[in-house]
Amino acid sequence: MTVPALQNTSVIYRRILSQFPQDISLAFAYGSGVFKQQGTSQGQMGKNMVDFVFAVDDPVTWHTMNLLQNRKHYSVLKLLGPRKISSIQSDHGAGVYYNTLVPVDGRVIKYGVISTESLIEDLMHWKTLYIAGRLHKPVKMLAQSDNGKLRAALVGNLKSAVTASFLMLPESFSEEDLFLQIAGLSYAGDFRMVIGEDKSKVANIVQDNMQHFRILYTNILQDCPQVVYKPQQGKLEVDKSPEGQFVQLMTLPRTLQQRITRLVDPPGKNRDVEEILLQVAQDPDCGAVVQQAISSIVKSSSITQSAKGIATAGMWKSVSYSAKKLMKMWRGWRRKPSVPQVS
Repeated sequence: MTVPALQNTSVIYRRILSQFPQDISLAFAYGSGVFKQQGTSQGQMGKNMVDFVFAVDDPVTWHTMNLLQNRKHYSVLKLLGPRKISSIQSDHGAGVYYNTLVPVDGRVIKYGVISTESLIEDLMHWKTLYIAGRLHKPVKMLAQSDNGKLRAALVGNLKSAVTASFLMLPESFSEEDLFLQIAGLSYAGDFRMVIGEDKSKVANIVQDNMQHFRILYTNILQDCPQVVYKPQQGKLEVDKSPEGQFVQLMTLPRTLQQRITRLVDPPGKNRDVEEILLQVAQDPDCGAVVQQAISSIVKSSSITQSAKGIATAGMWKSVSYSAKKLMKMWRGWRRKPSVPQVS
C-alpha cells in the first residue's frame, strides 16, 4: 500500500519546488495556505503562508546548493556555512531546519529541511512526532523518491495514528471523532496551543477536509482486524477488551511505548515493556495514560524546535511570525459564539 497523494496539485507548488535543489526524497506542502479550514475564505487562503517540508538524503550537500541558489532565505546563520547549518538541523530540536517568511513566486512560504534518515525514524518510532504528526493529516505530496523504507514508514505512521487513537476513544464512535483524535495527536502537549494558535485549530482542520482524511485512512480501517468500520454510516466499533487493548499497545511506536513505561513503572523496578503494557491494557484509564505519554513527546519537541526556530529564522522574522500566529488565535477567539449570561 502507498500513501495516497492528493490529486490536481496546483502548478504553483511545482513552480515553487523547482526553485530549490532537486535532490529531495520527499516534498510536501501543508497547512492553511494549502487546505481550506473552517472560517477561512478562498481569498484568505491565497494570502496565508504556504508550509513545505523537504526530506533530503544528504543535508550538507543540499544546504550547500541551496545557499548558492537561495542565500537570502537564511538568517545570519548562513555565515556559519552548510556543515554547521546541517549540524544545527540534526542535533537540536526535532531534526528540522526551517527558513520562514520567504517570498517565492508571489507567495510567502516557510520550508523545513529534514534528513531522510531522521524522517524515517520519526515516522516509525515517533521520536519527536514533529513531522510524523504533520503527516497524520492531509498533505499535498509534491515529490517522493522510490525509497521502499520511506514508503513503508509513511504507511506505518498512519497505522500508528489509528491505533493510538483507538486506545483513546470509546467502544463506538464516528469517523469525525476518529479524525479529530488523529488530527489532535501532534497538538497534545504543544505549548503553542496555549498561546500562539487558534484553539479551534484541530476542528477547523477536520471539518472542511473529511474527504481528504477518508482518502488517507479508509484502506487502513478496512484492513484492520480490530475495528468494525461502517463507511456508509460513518461509524466505527473497536475492541476495548484488555486483550484487544494489549494488542494495540504492543504495536505502538517504540518511543511511545517507552514513555508509557516511564509513566507507569516506578523507578528501580525495571519491569519489561510487555509486562507493563499488559498492566496498562487492563487499566480503565488506559486511554488517559496513552494521551499523557503522547503529550510528553510533543511537549519536549515543540519547545526545543521553537527555541531553535528563533535562531534559524532570525529575530525580526521570529517576531513577525509570532505576531501572525497571535492574530490567527485572536480571529479564532472572535469567531466563537458568546455564551449568554444568565441573569
